[in-house]
Amino acid sequence: MFIRHEFFEKNAIFLLIGTLVTIAIGGIVEIVPLFTIETTVEHVEGMRPYSPLELRGRDIYVREGCYLCHSQQIRTLRDEVERYGHYSIAAESMYDHPFQWGSKRIGPDLARVGGKYSNDWHYAHLHNAQEVVPESIMPHYAFLAETPLDTDDIQNRMKTLRTVGVPYTDEDIANAKADLQTQANPDADSAKLLTRYPKANIVPGNGHEVTEADALVAYLQMLGTLVNFANTSTERLQQ
Repeated sequence: MFIRHEFFEKNAIFLLIGTLVTIAIGGIVEIVPLFTIETTVEHVEGMRPYSPLELRGRDIYVREGCYLCHSQQIRTLRDEVERYGHYSIAAESMYDHPFQWGSKRIGPDLARVGGKYSNDWHYAHLHNAQEVVPESIMPHYAFLAETPLDTDDIQNRMKTLRTVGVPYTDEDIANAKADLQTQANPDADSAKLLTRYPKANIVPGNGHEVTEADALVAYLQMLGTLVNFANTSTERLQQ
């Protein structure tokens, strides 16, 4: 046994190959069982894919680098739960590609920001954050309200996400543009939209065209609103 081990120690190439093989075997042994255990995939009532407008809003959130200053992950610490609400669970990120947990908090965590402020507050905050939060160092995003939202490829975006497991149906994709327009128009009949995407927040828009600000506000307003934590007590966590 010692002689065989000495062979690897004296031959760097074989040592490297042996190390890689060992790591690969260990990785397979740990990862493969996760795909065969039903409890690995957490199913929580209320979770749904993003509506077309929310999806485009999330794309803008990523494009503008919002995750660099805002996390979307409430840790299981008492001070975080008391400030932001119930700690984050994996199911809340099940349709995120990639997830937006973030790594810094120059601004507050946004995992539960949905419904905390009005639509008007969000529009004002994006236009000039210092007008509503004087101590904020957030840049101005007034241009979002002046930039028409690109909706030409929304169906292709949804089809792509479906290939990685997001359960968009053919009906969802076929009605994508109509649903997007409806969510940005308070005067539109939103019954079918809300059937496909429960709790979707209807943003006021400008009545003429959907803007990038509309999409971003729709995305922010749904964060943390889908899962009902009313029956989940945080007292045990805090003890």
